Amino acid sequence: MMTEQQIVLTIFVTAPITYLIGSIPFGLILGLARGVDIRKHGSGNIGATNAGRVLGMRYFWYAFFLDFLKGFLPVLVCDLLITNLNGPIWIPLITAAAAISGHLFPIYLGFKGGKGVATSFGAMLGIWPVFTLSALGAVGVFAVVFMSKRIISISSMVAAISFAVLVPLVGHFLSPIPGVIQPESWHELMPLLIASWLLCAMVIWKHRSNIRRLLTGTEPKMGESASTAPIKNDEPQTK
Repeated sequence: MMTEQQIVLTIFVTAPITYLIGSIPFGLILGLARGVDIRKHGSGNIGATNAGRVLGMRYFWYAFFLDFLKGFLPVLVCDLLITNLNGPIWIPLITAAAAISGHLFPIYLGFKGGKGVATSFGAMLGIWPVFTLSALGAVGVFAVVFMSKRIISISSMVAAISFAVLVPLVGHFLSPIPGVIQPESWHELMPLLIASWLLCAMVIWKHRSNIRRLLTGTEPKMGESASTAPIKNDEPQTK
């Protein structure tokens, strides 16, 4: 078991470093490399979806993959370390929260960041096995909804809800798989449950302007022509 000193040291080392990594605005950097500040076009968001709308579809995938990695790699390293040291599961959760917070509130941009879907997905995959399996299931849900609707925002929100539903199903009710997963008690699973609920709420909250557009039928579908006009008043740059 990890000592209290090891736990405190691990948190004080991993959390700040992961936050700084999570704060790297890859979508904005890709745009600036093309001579375009994506904060002044489309929705004004720095994330992968707006990068794709403004710069072209391939830049959506570039930004998504890079935002995914900045959540996945630090959390995976922390999770492997904690597993080897027989430490508490909530330490990787703190690391995941640091990565996601970095994307949502990047120190490099005055704490005005993106919506955190790609970074959250990477962070969740990095926590084995309950979050990894649940996140993979949520990816399947995302793919089905996206192929049906071609709208990133609604696909992301439905996937976030499915992730919160899958965590207790995978962690408590799934039949044991030797060497892969064993059912956890509700007490042991509670930190993961709380984290999944908070993540789901965060994703929906960050998409509140998309929800307004969905209700009015003005939310653009992926693949539609990108707008290079300045952002509108209903989508503030501070999102």
